[in-house]
Amino acid sequence: MARLENNKYTIEEAFRECFYIVPDYQREYVWTEKQITQLLEDIDEQMDRSSSEYFIGNILVSSQAGERNHYEVIDGQQRLTTTFLILCVLQTLFKNMEQGHTINGLIATSYTAQNGETKTNRKLEPRYENSDEVIKKIVEAKDDPQTVRALIQSSGIPIYGSVENLLNAYDVIYRFLNNNYENESKLIKYWGHLANNVVFIQISADISSVLKIFETINERGVGLNPMDLLKNLLFTEVEPEDFSRLKGEWKNITRPLEKHKEKPLRFLRYFLMANYDVKNERKDSVVREDEIYDWISKKENAARTVYREDPFEFIRKIKRNVTSYIDFKDGLGNDGKASLAMNSLKRLTGAGFSLHYILLLAAAGLPKSLFDQFVAQLESFLFFFIFTKSPTKELERNFSLWADKIRDIAKLNTPEKQQESLNKFISEHFAKRMEDKQTELEDALNRLTLHSMQQYRIHYLLARLTQHVDMAYRGEKVRENLDIYFKLEIEHILPNNPKDDLRNAWEQEQPSLNYDDYKNFLGNLTLLEKPINIVAGNNFYKDKMPEYKKSGNYLTRSLSGLVDVGKNTTTSRINQKLSASDTWQAQDIKNRQQQLIDLAFEIWKTTEISS
Repeated sequence: MARLENNKYTIEEAFRECFYIVPDYQREYVWTEKQITQLLEDIDEQMDRSSSEYFIGNILVSSQAGERNHYEVIDGQQRLTTTFLILCVLQTLFKNMEQGHTINGLIATSYTAQNGETKTNRKLEPRYENSDEVIKKIVEAKDDPQTVRALIQSSGIPIYGSVENLLNAYDVIYRFLNNNYENESKLIKYWGHLANNVVFIQISADISSVLKIFETINERGVGLNPMDLLKNLLFTEVEPEDFSRLKGEWKNITRPLEKHKEKPLRFLRYFLMANYDVKNERKDSVVREDEIYDWISKKENAARTVYREDPFEFIRKIKRNVTSYIDFKDGLGNDGKASLAMNSLKRLTGAGFSLHYILLLAAAGLPKSLFDQFVAQLESFLFFFIFTKSPTKELERNFSLWADKIRDIAKLNTPEKQQESLNKFISEHFAKRMEDKQTELEDALNRLTLHSMQQYRIHYLLARLTQHVDMAYRGEKVRENLDIYFKLEIEHILPNNPKDDLRNAWEQEQPSLNYDDYKNFLGNLTLLEKPINIVAGNNFYKDKMPEYKKSGNYLTRSLSGLVDVGKNTTTSRINQKLSASDTWQAQDIKNRQQQLIDLAFEIWKTTEISS
């Protein structure tokens, strides 16, 4: 390893003597208000205690060839960028004052380059996407955060990700200094403390040496999250001339996750469990977020992932999985196109459940037809677990183990073998557990009310039931997506906000039964078009019946009467599972609840996958 240089700098010394470049392969600015405020408060608190030094940590840098005192920042850029933004705010607050002129020289200064020309550079130049232009405009504006933000917006720079974080940081710092140092003398005292007493240690060496130091520091639990550690681990496996290429490939991973507001660490966990045979001391086949880096860096796992032999292929594999992950979140299939199966699964899981992406990523290599049928089976399986509110811990372990089996199935050389193996997998793993949970699910559905489950899932349940009845009524075999049913409103047959005479009639006829309990039972809910719902209002059931007859779905129309179309027809067969009613009391609601439960078991079941 090359010789290390260690220098202790005050803030003023550092920004007077050094030029800092944050290379484009580094992590972008991610600090939030909490972290920025903590740094500001720590500096403030130390100032009140004494005039002793306040140490803000180590900064790892690499000397930039050909330019004296120019350094690439490898670790510490969050603190360094925040400190630079503090200088920018002080420059604004000290406008036209002597302190402002001094700070101007710390923000940007002139120097003589190797060719003898005079150059003027800013002391901090972040080179990741749009950041340098944003910092430049903050420095030039010397104005309040609202004006700066408006300037950025008018320039056409997209405000999201690191750009948003930089502007938010400027705003947090501006408000903190304005609120805590409201007069000139206090602000001057703060600047004196920041310039002379806030210090850090700058460790400098060649780029490969610094990256090794960086990895060692973070192995000891200091610094970045596993996603950033993985990126820097990959940088240690390539030559410096490949850094820009690696940075571009890495952006293809992080940018889609960032734009879709997905959690990178959650994705990374699922990626590992979906794509590799996970072994650990707990023997639960699960990789936790805080274990990601340790797992990947182990010798045997480095061999599994082959990131040392071919880091670019490893990154491309992650990228392919990011694309699939985002597509699945958007309800698309493994071909990136609209998928009825994925749309329906998305309606069930919503944003609150995500473990199934382990299995979906593992199955992404299946032919589209088999993938879609597998998704349909997975939807039935998850319905049992979600509506019984089963703990997810068992699922996570199983999904990691099952992903290994599904990957093996996807590698089989013919669709026929894949189909046969998938059917065996579903029988052994999905069907068996669903059978074990059947009684539990029936009990859960018997107790189900509008407010005992997220409303989007109640809507999903009613939509699938309504669609199933419509298909049976019309004799259709092929499902369409659920979108038309999600345009309908959830209607309380027994009104949610009844008129006084309706509630009084219920209480007189059924004094021991609580109206507010029964109005939210699943059996009292149906889907109805909004215009019809408005007309039906909060009336008695007998007054609503004519409106229900106008509905476009048969499950709702059947409340007021079944259509007689002969014997042994698709309509007559579904009529046997429904019933019309002239009254709407507690027993009618219970009867309909049981009818819906019986229909549910027809819908959410496993079926043979066929080519």
